[in-house]
Amino acid sequence: MRISLVCAAVLAVASVTVNAQDAGRGLAATCAMCHGTSGHSVGGNEVLAGMPKGEMVRKFKEFQSGAKPATVMHQIAKGYTDPQLDQIAAYFAAQKR
Repeated sequence: MRISLVCAAVLAVASVTVNAQDAGRGLAATCAMCHGTSGHSVGGNEVLAGMPKGEMVRKFKEFQSGAKPATVMHQIAKGYTDPQLDQIAAYFAAQKR
């Protein structure tokens, strides 16, 4: 009985993790136009793949507040909630540079 409960708990955690990764991937897809597929920018924009989560969240917050100058990122960043920013940042942090 205990093994069944442990297995069910492990599967539930794995399911939540996969769903969070999928949500992060979906939200991060909007970044591809400027920052490349999976955050591998080939142009003049910053590479997001492999950026530490905390650093990305900080930059998003700076765009939202206007502390970090931008052409459109301040407007884009304001369209996301804190949990969404966390999901996007976690997705890019998990990508290889």
